[in-house]
Amino acid sequence: MKRKVIVAVILIVVICASFLLALSISPLKKLEGRIMNNTKKPVVLIVVDSLMNEPLQKVIKEGDAPALAYLMNNGQLHQEMISSYPTMSVTIDSTLLTGTYPNQHKVPGLIWFKEDENRIISYGSGISEIWNNGIKNVALDSVVHLNDSHLSKEVKTLHEELANRNLSSASINGLLYRGSFQHRLNVPGLITMADLLPKDIHINGPTIFSLGTLAQYNPENNHHNFIWQRLGVNNQFTVNELKYLIRQKRLPSFTLAYLPDADASIHKNGPEHIKGIRKVDRSIQNILNSFPSWEAAIQEVTWIIMGDSGQSYVLDDKETSLIDLNQVLKNYTFWERKNPDAQLAIAVNERMAYIYAIDQQVELSEIVNVLKEDERIGFIAWKSGQTNYVVSPHSDGELEFSPEGKYVDDYSQSWRIAGDASILDLKLTKDQHIVYQDYPDALARLHGALHSQEGRVIIVDAKPSYEFIEKHSHDHAGGGAHGSLHKVDSVVPIIVTGASELPESNRLVDLKKWILQLLGDS
Repeated sequence: MKRKVIVAVILIVVICASFLLALSISPLKKLEGRIMNNTKKPVVLIVVDSLMNEPLQKVIKEGDAPALAYLMNNGQLHQEMISSYPTMSVTIDSTLLTGTYPNQHKVPGLIWFKEDENRIISYGSGISEIWNNGIKNVALDSVVHLNDSHLSKEVKTLHEELANRNLSSASINGLLYRGSFQHRLNVPGLITMADLLPKDIHINGPTIFSLGTLAQYNPENNHHNFIWQRLGVNNQFTVNELKYLIRQKRLPSFTLAYLPDADASIHKNGPEHIKGIRKVDRSIQNILNSFPSWEAAIQEVTWIIMGDSGQSYVLDDKETSLIDLNQVLKNYTFWERKNPDAQLAIAVNERMAYIYAIDQQVELSEIVNVLKEDERIGFIAWKSGQTNYVVSPHSDGELEFSPEGKYVDDYSQSWRIAGDASILDLKLTKDQHIVYQDYPDALARLHGALHSQEGRVIIVDAKPSYEFIEKHSHDHAGGGAHGSLHKVDSVVPIIVTGASELPESNRLVDLKKWILQLLGDS
């Protein structure tokens, strides 16, 4: 019995450590015919997990980030690029690749409830959450369903758009990667024997697709052999793959590469932890050194270095910092695989959560009134038709908003607004202009999350320093967490070097259009 438990735990750790992406792909030499030429400078977008501006500036000031300093001094730094919502990796990546918010791309978060299947969708988080949702379910959702069916086919990814223009693209360690070229994935025997994934899987990806230990192009890339190397989902593996493409003269028109290592250290040690940024800089130095000189690197390639989300420090005292939704809503029953007929389902995305009223007899107003008693919650939101409602423990009023009204924001989005605008810290000017403050691009981002799925759904969003948990959650007390709409989680830096055109907007949702323009979109 103990041996079976150990094997099961090892499988869970392997799947978690590699974002459940244990798969393989045909080598690069079989893709040579797909590499398409482009007269424009290639664009390399490097996404640094949880890169934040203040720690970045501190490391540069101390002289410990020469590569980032060089790119910044020879390009431009925008300190406040606004992420997607919830500020969780899969939703952010979906927004980046599609140029839409979740109401269009339909990936609500890292964890969400799929009403038509009556189950929680998880793409990999804590071990207890994976166990509760079913290891096989999590594996299939992460490897197969996320890109194949959960990401809406009504929107096109950047990889698909480029393929339509006969331009090549690459994804290195990206969890979202849908493209126009079919790749055959060969699942390892251990995973097949455990009946977690089918033996053969075909996916649609970009021209060049690299993902962890079993999807490598560089034959000398050995940064993937062990679990503590997260099976290739690490900075050095990404660097080795990108260097190989550069040195082999196979850099495509667009490359999306992820440097994931900083996220774990910030989750553990808090947002001020800067060791991860020093490590990122060494990775970027390594990439730039693939060229004859750093000057040559910025002449030959357009470089975009950006974070995906910020993080809030979570108070060390768990009794104070952790908002236990099972306890707050203790008078209700909760969905688990062993209890699928419960009243509520809870999907915690660290500092935000979705609460689903499965039982039609449960009134949303009842749940909202209970949640309003907890002052650690920043706001509570729900929808009815196209109208969104927002309340807060810190206000006796209610905010209503919906698209297409007399108020206009900085992004030319118009909104109907009624009630207490202070709940989302909105400033409404006399000329009917919306100024966002603590919650950047709040209306579009919150509307996107509320309308990302059907059903009776409530969003709860925590104030800085607090985090939601439920029975199976992994918490980050004493460290850092993200997920919320608040600017502390939502604003990230972006460095652009080698491009004559810069983004018109400071929103991640608009980057896809800008990248297409850089590559010659008419």
